[in-house]
Amino acid sequence: MTIKDLPASMRPREKLLARGAAALGDAELLALLLRTGLKGTGVLQFAERLLAEFGGISRLLNASVDDLKRVKGMGPAKRAELAAVLELARRSMARELQQRALFDTPERVKDYLRLALAQRTHEVFAVLFLDAQNQLLTMEEMFRGTLTQTSVYPREVVKRALALNAAAVVFAHNHPSGVAEPSRSDEFLTQSLKSALALVDIRVLDHLVVGQSEVVSFAERGLL
Repeated sequence: MTIKDLPASMRPREKLLARGAAALGDAELLALLLRTGLKGTGVLQFAERLLAEFGGISRLLNASVDDLKRVKGMGPAKRAELAAVLELARRSMARELQQRALFDTPERVKDYLRLALAQRTHEVFAVLFLDAQNQLLTMEEMFRGTLTQTSVYPREVVKRALALNAAAVVFAHNHPSGVAEPSRSDEFLTQSLKSALALVDIRVLDHLVVGQSEVVSFAERGLL
């Protein structure tokens, strides 16, 4: 069955306009982005197949370009549209975080970091620099590593924090394995950075480890 075969009230575009985006399921929203299916496969069926293949909308939107290239029917235009949606979501969340104290909305911070880091195939160490009111000044990806480790230099973090006149920081890094559980080396690194920043009176508020579907907070675990 194609979208044209559906009653007008059940077609994704008409349904969205009449009832709002929240009324649509993941496959319907994705179908609106994809616009066309494949020969013999309607766009709704194509959307459902993609969601099943990637294990849900979050994993699909966070899929790499190479992952999407391997899917029949995912040409450059479709890949670009999915990437654009993800980037818009990142920017929207970043601006929202800049307008209030960071930990007024801890779950939004975790959602933002999942969008920013969960899909990376190599380890990335990022620092969220905060002002005296704990509002986000900027987030910067300071170090990148292999699939298993990242070299992080406390001196560079201190230098950048001073340049931005930051009063506090939050660290974040991803685990490409998808498992967010902090390692012993993560704990050691956090304490080393905390000691270095304490010398210049900059507080470390948290260190967040980003997995595929979970973000673990050092502060919540009592590891700071």
